[in-house]
Amino acid sequence: MPEETRASERLTRSRLGIDRGMPLEVGDGGIEDLRRGVQMLMDMEAVRQLKHAYFRCIDTASFEELATLFHDDVSVHFIGGNYEWKLQGKAEYVAAIRSSFHRRSVGHHNGHHPEIRIQSPTEATGCWYLADNMWILDQKLFTTGTALYWDRYLKVDGRWLIKDTRYERIYEINRGLDEAPPLASHYLATHGSAPPE
Repeated sequence: MPEETRASERLTRSRLGIDRGMPLEVGDGGIEDLRRGVQMLMDMEAVRQLKHAYFRCIDTASFEELATLFHDDVSVHFIGGNYEWKLQGKAEYVAAIRSSFHRRSVGHHNGHHPEIRIQSPTEATGCWYLADNMWILDQKLFTTGTALYWDRYLKVDGRWLIKDTRYERIYEINRGLDEAPPLASHYLATHGSAPPE
């Protein structure tokens, strides 16, 4: 995946590393080409399910399951409006998410419009459009916006894992809250981690 500096270049297919991949067509090689084509479609679906599980796990504070989605040596680079995360390794990444999705927060993250490219039988790339809302109730803050994620995935022992993940905000709005929203339901209040001191 290409190296990035903070908001320095356009978010083009080339910069995101999604401008190549195996062709989405069945060759003339008979049943073996057909099998390869079906396997590629199954791999694309597995990558889709992997990323959807990621969004579900962060919003529900399912940290143990979340850890199973990452390569041990995952690298992370997130660029927001007033923050930048650079993390290395599964333990560091899960710890950072655990500290953000606590009992005094509310998360809502949707990833859609995937552009998945299979690079080889064991490597894929993907770009996702994020739309999110995040309330940090103990700090009386609300953040909303969109971003483009771009990831690299590796297939290890038959399972796809997130090896590299990055995002850059398209827009981000941060607002102070005069009071907490009137939540009729608050899942993380029960299942989130302890708020940071």
